[in-house]
Amino acid sequence: MTRAETSASGHTTTISRWLQLIQAEYRESPGLCLTRPEAERFWRLDTLTCEALFRALIDVKFLRQTDRGAYVRVPTD
Repeated sequence: MTRAETSASGHTTTISRWLQLIQAEYRESPGLCLTRPEAERFWRLDTLTCEALFRALIDVKFLRQTDRGAYVRVPTD
């Protein structure tokens, strides 16, 4: 089991669940702005998993990356 599959409480977390969790955090915290290293520490993810999750959320236009490398929520209409 990789570090990314284990949450802080030690329970196995699927990629789908990680995507839901990250989306929930961004919805609950308007203005949340995290760099990849900050997100890795916040959710205790490894680099490859964090990059893949952020890429997936960018692909569905939920997040975007700022010029400074931080990930922010795409404004909704």
